Amino acid sequence: MELITLMNPILALLVLLFVVPKMYNALIILVWQPFVLTRRFKKQGISGPKYRFLYGNIDEINKIKRESHVSVLDPNSNDIFPRTFPHYQQWMTLYGETFLYWNGTEPMLCISDLELVKQILSNKSGLFVKSKIRPELFKLVGMKGLVFVEGVDWVRHRRILNPAFSIDRLKIMTKVMVECTLRILEEWSDVKREQKMEMNREFRRLTADIIATAAFGSSYNEGIEVFRTQEELKKCCVRCLTNVYIPGTRYLPTPSNIRIWKLDRKMKNSVKKVVDSRLASKQDYGDDLLGIMLKSCESEKKETKLSIEEIIDECKTFFFGGYETNSNLLTWTTMLLSLHQDWQEKLRDEIFQECGKDKTPDSDTFSKLKLMNMVFLESLRLYGPVSYFSRDATKDLTLGHLKILMKMHSDKAVWGSDADKFNPLRFENGVSRAAKHPNALLAFSMGPRACIGQNFAMIEAKVVLTMILQRFRLSLSGEYKHAPVDHLTLTPQYGLPVMLQPL
Repeated sequence: MELITLMNPILALLVLLFVVPKMYNALIILVWQPFVLTRRFKKQGISGPKYRFLYGNIDEINKIKRESHVSVLDPNSNDIFPRTFPHYQQWMTLYGETFLYWNGTEPMLCISDLELVKQILSNKSGLFVKSKIRPELFKLVGMKGLVFVEGVDWVRHRRILNPAFSIDRLKIMTKVMVECTLRILEEWSDVKREQKMEMNREFRRLTADIIATAAFGSSYNEGIEVFRTQEELKKCCVRCLTNVYIPGTRYLPTPSNIRIWKLDRKMKNSVKKVVDSRLASKQDYGDDLLGIMLKSCESEKKETKLSIEEIIDECKTFFFGGYETNSNLLTWTTMLLSLHQDWQEKLRDEIFQECGKDKTPDSDTFSKLKLMNMVFLESLRLYGPVSYFSRDATKDLTLGHLKILMKMHSDKAVWGSDADKFNPLRFENGVSRAAKHPNALLAFSMGPRACIGQNFAMIEAKVVLTMILQRFRLSLSGEYKHAPVDHLTLTPQYGLPVMLQPL
């Protein structure tokens, strides 16, 4: 009895020593930090929506977005920012181009000033690193892939992966792109008269086949489990982003977490099958993306070596990036050309002149398609697959996340009075002279962390569009609803039904 009496105060003291610091830290994060940061930014002339305890502005964001997603735009309107990011549009109107808001307890400083953006994205000293993200997103594209690694690890990954996207490799991959496109066009050969086609779905299928074949030596059928699982994981991630994140909750067996764990295991197993298949079947592993990564495993130098775990995460990264963003580029370009028949005819004339009506295009053809290049650049400006970039300031930990908004792509002060119009000729003299600022187009980011696959994406898009326009005339179906929505990438909420008419 005396022992129990003695232990009670000791236990109470231990509990107190454990609980009090936790409570103190919680008060700092939930109350003190928002109060101090809000006052600090106000002194610098930066304000924003009011912080709400624990939830920040998440409830407000969800409410505004729900209301916006009911609306449908005029197909001729390219002013999509108020629909895709209605909360940002509202706050920019109220608080100016630079403002502070709260993603739960995380402070987010939104900017769209081009000079500041250039300084941040071009910085090589490590002052600005990729923002910390929700754990669910790591499951989608891999924590140890090129997108999220930093410092010397990023340099090592980039050095190993660069040869996979060299000019010589891209020429070889162009042949694969043509073969994959021919396969899907053979399926469309039954179209003898004007017929409706859901193009967003078709482009997703095609770009998935291309990345699986060109980069991993598999095929759409072999990689289909990866794509399907990533689609399901993406839906889970989009739902998670609408909720406040509480550290530690990812370990709780909630229905959402259990679903994410199952999908993560399934995707890892599917990717590992692709990797194991190559390890078993090819002694030299080949010289595509997967082969280059597997060869690095045998390197004795750490700076030129990837582990199997890193390779699996890189596979996730490129499977997702290779079909998700590229299919959206093709989708929005097709939508624009279906609306602007004059430009569709200009591209077709250019294709017939440089490539012919029946000839299969090759890598030399695409460098001659100047008008097509301008159309894709204009499509990326108006409907860029990625709508913002996030960075963290490493030297000032109280600054929070920096969110770079792509609102600048439709800024009339930068692009002129026709900024919201489809006008590919603005790129007639090159990207750097298309606007008042040479770095105004940020579709593939800029600086050292610019997209490694941007040339792959552009060549793939040219291959697919060239071969479609050789065979079909495109026009929008009357069922089309113009409703761009941000689901990690910019996608059409109701798909893209297009009328295909054989030439």
